[in-house]
Amino acid sequence: MTTASDWVNGSQEATPESLRTLVKYLELSLDKGKSVVIMRQETGEFSVSLGDPSDDENPLKRQGTLAAGIASEILAFTRPGANLITSEGETYRFFRSFAQVGQAGAVVFAPS
Repeated sequence: MTTASDWVNGSQEATPESLRTLVKYLELSLDKGKSVVIMRQETGEFSVSLGDPSDDENPLKRQGTLAAGIASEILAFTRPGANLITSEGETYRFFRSFAQVGQAGAVVFAPS
C-alpha cells in the first residue's frame, strides 16, 4: 500500500491543509458509503461530489468546491491505486482512480 504523504505522524499542524481537506471528504464518503469524486470546473475551481460516477441512474451529490491549489496538492500527495493517510490518530485507506463523468474527466477516491 502506498503512503499518501510523509505527514503520517497524526499531528494536524504537520498535515498539509490539502490532505486535511481530503480526509474531511473521506469521512463523508465513509458515512454515506460513496466515493469522493473531484472534477475541474470551467471556473478553474474543482467540484467535490459523493457518489458512483459509473451509476447513471443516481447522479453525483455535490458537496463543495476546492481551490485549484488545494486540488493540485491532493493529486500530488496521492497516487493512482491504494493510498494511506494517517491524520489525528485516524488511518484512512482509499483507492484513487480515474473516471469519465459526462464530458469531464474525474479523479475518484474510494474508501477501501
